Amino acid sequence: MCSNYAKIFVTVGTTRFDALCRTITKVSILETLKLLGCKEITMQIGASDIETGEYVKSGIILRVYKYKDSLEKDIRAADLVISHAGAGTCLEVLEAKKPLLVVVNEDLMDNHQLELAEQLQVDGHLYYCTCDTMESTLQEVDFQLLSPLPKPDPSLFIKYLDDIFKVEC
Repeated sequence: MCSNYAKIFVTVGTTRFDALCRTITKVSILETLKLLGCKEITMQIGASDIETGEYVKSGIILRVYKYKDSLEKDIRAADLVISHAGAGTCLEVLEAKKPLLVVVNEDLMDNHQLELAEQLQVDGHLYYCTCDTMESTLQEVDFQLLSPLPKPDPSLFIKYLDDIFKVEC
């Protein structure tokens, strides 16, 4: 299980996802992350009610903040990203070619985020879990098996439009 994910970035976006913030800072999760090589975690907590600042827990440096104008630097600096299931965040992380573990917020009803996470996992681009299954997921998955998101192909959209608007004479 030993890997080299020394720098982990955790993001909840602009929402409130206290369950993810609390789960990441559990000793059992931190110990599991240490087995992956984690030495520091940067956490973007949005509207969550968690203490911000920098501290050490279980030998891991935690840097916690609420918001920044852009998460790009944190994503690019990370060896692994753990994120809420927002479509924009997922795309930004996958376009940066970073391994991604999506944590689905089970408190959201009519959860389109779950559908997105399931499909992207089926396609081999990320893994997903819930707060309750995070520890076992981290112990079982191999992020090196993930495949990069293919580059967009605008010709497919053009072909789709051509097919839709084709007028038969």
